[in-house]
Amino acid sequence: MKSKVPVIIGSIFAAYTAFVAVVVLVYEPTPDEMHWEDRQAYNNAKLADITIGQSLSDIKLLMGKADFSEAKVTGNTALQVLFYRTHHAQSDGETTRDECTPLLFKDQKLIAWGSDTYDQYLTATIGS
Repeated sequence: MKSKVPVIIGSIFAAYTAFVAVVVLVYEPTPDEMHWEDRQAYNNAKLADITIGQSLSDIKLLMGKADFSEAKVTGNTALQVLFYRTHHAQSDGETTRDECTPLLFKDQKLIAWGSDTYDQYLTATIGS
């Protein structure tokens, strides 16, 4: 009578291989789980999909946690700027604001993004 051990081991190996294949093919990491290079490419791709007027929560759901954020109130308006890494500047192991694209929100609605957006945020004065 032949031993069933090789059949059992082969079956376990086949099941494990099928499981790994399904995980590799189906699993999509969230932006927060990505390596910086993958996240940078992801952020660049998603910037092409955003539109003026999108809500802060929709952007966070789409793009994940921002690398940096700032907020202030000017008059009766709440301004918030989120920074998402989109380009590599220096290989120092740190993400800096100059490697990010700022997204500006007014009362939790997207009003601008891009290189001069942070200047718009900085020049908006409190009480105006």
